[in-house]
Amino acid sequence: MLRESTQIADNEVNLKDVTQGLSEGTQIPNAEVLVNFAEAIVSRDPANIAATRQVVSDTLGNDATVDAAAVVSAFHGFVRIADSIGIPYTTAVLGQDAPEMREEAGINDFYRIQEAG
Repeated sequence: MLRESTQIADNEVNLKDVTQGLSEGTQIPNAEVLVNFAEAIVSRDPANIAATRQVVSDTLGNDATVDAAAVVSAFHGFVRIADSIGIPYTTAVLGQDAPEMREEAGINDFYRIQEAG
């Protein structure tokens, strides 16, 4: 998803920005505002979420606030879904998941998996 959105916007993304903080070369407009909002949601602190949501709204407008909330929620949800069905992060990264789990879950039936195989 990140790769596609950056190609559409013709931006480059340094993935280290995600884990090490924003760099001088970050090309995402209002990146700090968006990162703070994402971090607030993950922290589950209602006061912090409300405050950062207001900053997003004041900076980017209501439509962008809804979009940002949807994106943050989706990514947060992906992790929860993976955790709840037992896909550990350490084995899912870079397709290094357990082949028997892929087969059992039906992932091997996905078009992209068939194409790669």
